[in-house]
Amino acid sequence: MNLYINRMRWLLVIALSWSVTAYSGSSDVENVPASKSSVVGKIPLDVYKSPSCGCCGKWVAHLEASGFEAALHHPSDLLKLKADKGVSPRYQSCHTAVSQDGYVFEGHIPADVIQRFLANPPPDAIGLAVPGMPVGSPGMEMGNRQDQYNVLILGKDGSDTIYEHIGGNP
Repeated sequence: MNLYINRMRWLLVIALSWSVTAYSGSSDVENVPASKSSVVGKIPLDVYKSPSCGCCGKWVAHLEASGFEAALHHPSDLLKLKADKGVSPRYQSCHTAVSQDGYVFEGHIPADVIQRFLANPPPDAIGLAVPGMPVGSPGMEMGNRQDQYNVLILGKDGSDTIYEHIGGNP
């Protein structure tokens, strides 16, 4: 397990370092910010990511196929955005989504989990996180492989609790 965690941390450090350094100064926006009037029935989310991240693109496709409308943004300092939203380094992944109500969704969270959270947000929560990049999570598919991981509630006080456990293959 420690080898897996260290591998995921290393991949995350590489991905975040590359996206911050390679695209510093870029503030491109792929489309307009999400708005309540955008598409009837769709749940708008602003998604902040590196413009070249393939797994982020797959996660956005998963969201959009599940009833969300994603407005994509490429901030020049993604790590600062995460810090400003209250996502400490231990919870970070490669992308951050923000709802209209200001809830933060960090990493490869399944769309149905986000929908349940938004329907009934826990008190004192700022959002959800899936730290790292678990294999088999939306956007990180690798055949039949599915690692176990937790979707965490991020508390306003900096704490976390398990919102949902996603089971993996034996």
